[in-house]
Amino acid sequence: MTKKKIRIAQFAPIAERVPPKMYGGTERVVHYLTEGLVKKGHDVTLFATGNSQTNARLMWLTERGTRLDKNLRDPSTITMLSLGTLFEKMIDEFDIIHCHVDYLAYPYASLCNKPVVFTTHGRLDLLEYSKIMQFYKDLNYVSISNAQRKPVKNINWCKTVYHGYPKNLYTYSESSKDYFLYLGRIAAEKCPDDAINFAKKAGVRLKIAAKIDPTDKLYFKEKIEPLLDHPLIEFLGEVNDTQKNELLGGAKALLNTINWPEPFGLVMIEALACGTPVISRPCGSVPEIITNNETGFLCLSDNDFINAINNIEQISRKRCREEFEKRFTVDSMVEGYEDLYYKLLEKQ
Repeated sequence: MTKKKIRIAQFAPIAERVPPKMYGGTERVVHYLTEGLVKKGHDVTLFATGNSQTNARLMWLTERGTRLDKNLRDPSTITMLSLGTLFEKMIDEFDIIHCHVDYLAYPYASLCNKPVVFTTHGRLDLLEYSKIMQFYKDLNYVSISNAQRKPVKNINWCKTVYHGYPKNLYTYSESSKDYFLYLGRIAAEKCPDDAINFAKKAGVRLKIAAKIDPTDKLYFKEKIEPLLDHPLIEFLGEVNDTQKNELLGGAKALLNTINWPEPFGLVMIEALACGTPVISRPCGSVPEIITNNETGFLCLSDNDFINAINNIEQISRKRCREEFEKRFTVDSMVEGYEDLYYKLLEKQ
């Protein structure tokens, strides 16, 4: 079909505004995708929080992200009201709907006469997710890595589209300072305790820039806080985008000590954009993003991590930046989704 302008609804989660001021990977991706589609001339409506910033038309039912709203007991009610508004009252205004929320929208999508695309942003190795996705197996699913698909087979996986950032969002740094970095969220599956222990054993400085969700406060207090009283370890807490750029650009490497089936891992492409190598375990999507001995090191043992830290100078920062520009830009992401939209519309 002729590549004409498409009327697109982008439906974002409401935990954070779009884009988030601090932590919030999915909302950040939705922002860059939405703005990229607007830039290409499409008619885009963003369903998100009222304080979101966008060049698309904005539709909202709650002013701010629910993560910070202590008065809201059940955020899913707002999501359901927004879904009802979209699918029951506004559906004729769109050619295609792109949902970045999961199962709450599945029943609506299964009865909809317009193409609905679902990008699955989270882990899928939980039995309940597999069951509900299998029940709605004919919906149009997009994975954010090939590894993400493995727990849920025999459903309509349409495409894998890697996340992407604007080329100039992060500043490339040709050289580093004298520290390593743990960046993201304090959680047991992300193993920040390993990052701390590896840094101590290797005798290197480690900066920890991470948010602590309410559900992880006990883990932080019992497992992480006792490890912070050490001259090599500096805990910074949650940081904004400007601070993140500076921290990543100055780091010798990102210590991404996860031990779970990571669906994508935005922090890794943020590091690559700065020219910063990544040291991680080959979990989930990591081997798809990081090439061992080229843009970082993939480690199977504690000794592997120590050796990686000691040999990080072998990794070319220029090569890391080139990998980002080749595979993980917003232009690549937008083109991937745009191609899928056209293919689905051709089937109508």
